[in-house]
Amino acid sequence: MRRILGIILLAIILLILGAAGYFFWGSAKPAENISWGIVFSQKHAQLLGLDWQETYLALLDELGVKKIKVASYWDLIEKEGGEYDFNDLDWQIHEAAKRNAKILLVIGLKTPRWPECHVPDWDKNSNMETQQGHILNLLEEIILRYKESPVIWAWQVENEPAFPFGICPWTDEEFLKKEINLVKSLDAQRPVIISDSGEFSLWTTAANYGDVVGVTMYRKVWFHQLAQYLTYPFPPVFYQRKALIVQKLFGKEVIVVELQAEPWGPKLLYDVSPEEQKKTMDLEQFMANINFARNSGLREFYLWGAEWWYWMKEKQNEPQIWNEAKKLF
Repeated sequence: MRRILGIILLAIILLILGAAGYFFWGSAKPAENISWGIVFSQKHAQLLGLDWQETYLALLDELGVKKIKVASYWDLIEKEGGEYDFNDLDWQIHEAAKRNAKILLVIGLKTPRWPECHVPDWDKNSNMETQQGHILNLLEEIILRYKESPVIWAWQVENEPAFPFGICPWTDEEFLKKEINLVKSLDAQRPVIISDSGEFSLWTTAANYGDVVGVTMYRKVWFHQLAQYLTYPFPPVFYQRKALIVQKLFGKEVIVVELQAEPWGPKLLYDVSPEEQKKTMDLEQFMANINFARNSGLREFYLWGAEWWYWMKEKQNEPQIWNEAKKLF
């Protein structure tokens, strides 16, 4: 019996060492012809004290951005039950269209930026089933409104739906399937992207449900569990090897829908001093993250933090990251 247990233990150790070697040793072939985009949040720009429309136009015109991941917000679109206001989202799509830019539109309950789940006040006390019905109605309104727009190249349904982050009333994998089925029934042409944590997931849920897998890529963050800053130990090859597994097992493309390009501190960005912000993001770290992304071998990235670059330029008189970002677009 001891011998059998010893063999099992040895096999487990060898398996762990083999997995560590596969994901952490070696290097990826740097990608060529990388496509760079940005993530844009109307709410985030406003909370930074910016004119969100001015910020959006600066990203399009001054930086020359051609690919934008736009977050739609349930609580902004449907402030009153059954009454939809698409003026702000219409404007973002229209301005992108005027400049031949392409939009990845995030839809659903959980979309980018804290608190992640943007439930309107009128529906916060409803039960899960009621809220789900309202969300399906919202998705139908969005898809039917924009399905003819050539600007939108893909729908991202929810934001990291399998990753427990944010203040959310519930999670329900079966409901995610319903959302995806509804989107595909209304628009069979565009791909559906499902996103997942790049660092703490094998991306299997996203690969099971999405036509394209979207992942995050963060480097230096405040780690609440340790109450300190942490640089993730994952090398560039870690992302490429996981992407190869997804491609071989599921036949799905992997893109990075959030590449860290702004600070991640112990509080929300709006409550962190510029000095504290620089502990996780400055020009040197920005350039290092871009180089890291290139060395991952992946070919499409949406940078997280473009509104903050504009804030640094306009409010702090520090345009260095803004100017460096120009080189990408």
